Amino acid sequence: MGTLIYGMNVSADGYVADAKGDFDWSEPNEELHQYWNDVTREVALSFYGRRLYDLMSAYWPTADQDPEANPVTLDYARAWLGMPKVVFSQTLESVDWNSRLERGDPVEVATRLKAETDGLLEVGGATLASTFVRAGLVDGFRIVVHPVVVGGGTPFFPSLPSWLSLRLVDSRTFSCGAVLLRYEVKR
Repeated sequence: MGTLIYGMNVSADGYVADAKGDFDWSEPNEELHQYWNDVTREVALSFYGRRLYDLMSAYWPTADQDPEANPVTLDYARAWLGMPKVVFSQTLESVDWNSRLERGDPVEVATRLKAETDGLLEVGGATLASTFVRAGLVDGFRIVVHPVVVGGGTPFFPSLPSWLSLRLVDSRTFSCGAVLLRYEVKR
């Protein structure tokens, strides 16, 4: 059985994107980018919603053609292309780049795949993650808090009917001032 994590860059006030949907404030320096590269290489299976898949697939498959792409960026592109992905969408006709399309209930599909997959699974994007968090599927969080306050937008955590108790298992400060907080869910 796999372990499902939800991890993203977050503002100091808890948002993954500001009120306009912008997240440029979270652009990682090389050290932080390398951290996310290393995490991506560990992932046995990643869950995406359509919007995040569209965003990621618009750049990463062709990142090697970007004249400004540095070695860390190219390393992430290779890791992302190699990572198996499940994309939940009712509107996409097809997906590519080591991805498969799922039209079923995300909670049912993720529950089944979590039971069938050994290793680390991740959910990308706050909207899909909120569904998984509310369903109790998420086992851990990797929150990289950036030293910026955006004042509103898309929250990292969804509203919940009750507390979610966590145990801090790791923390790390990056040279850009961002801080990783890695938590496990107390069961």
